[in-house]
Amino acid sequence: MKLELQLFAVPARRVSKTAKRARRTHLKKEAPTVTTCKNCGATLAPHRACTKCGSYKGKEVIKVNKEEK
Repeated sequence: MKLELQLFAVPARRVSKTAKRARRTHLKKEAPTVTTCKNCGATLAPHRACTKCGSYKGKEVIKVNKEEK
């Protein structure tokens, strides 16, 4: 006869509300960091080339096709 036992991690003592909340203060969502392009004013992630005009730090690094409607 084989006994199947499951062992769980059981805390030695209860975690207080203050300790639990202090641990969870770092588990919050943050808004993503965005900057504006100095050339065209579009919003983009920092340290990335602009997808609208293709510039980075005032220089054109990507050739972007401008489609006019």
